[in-house]
Amino acid sequence: MKNPKAVKLLNKLIDDVENNGIITNTAVNDLKSLRPYAVEEERPLIAKVVRLTFEHIEEYQTFAIDIPEEEPIEGHEEDLEPREPSEPNESFLYLLNLIAEPENKSNRLDIRSYVEALQDYADEN
Repeated sequence: MKNPKAVKLLNKLIDDVENNGIITNTAVNDLKSLRPYAVEEERPLIAKVVRLTFEHIEEYQTFAIDIPEEEPIEGHEEDLEPREPSEPNESFLYLLNLIAEPENKSNRLDIRSYVEALQDYADEN
């Protein structure tokens, strides 16, 4: 995100989660405040993941989405070990850091994975 207010808000949210974990009301309010900046910057993927994230946290009082699995390199699928489910704070922080650097191609792919996982979670629950 490029808007200095959005960057400041995102950094505040990251610091809050690092220091205090996910405080539901604060995280939801900060994400709701962050979304208009994504819309203003014409970043529909960021706007969508932010909306889905605050709706998820509001609904479930946590962030119950795992960090996306790494894509295996063709011919080396067996090299990837199964990953333990991630802690809510860890996964939420990972997502926030992806949002901070959306120009990175692999970050965009992981953000898309989060969008899909958030939608699937809502459909299943």
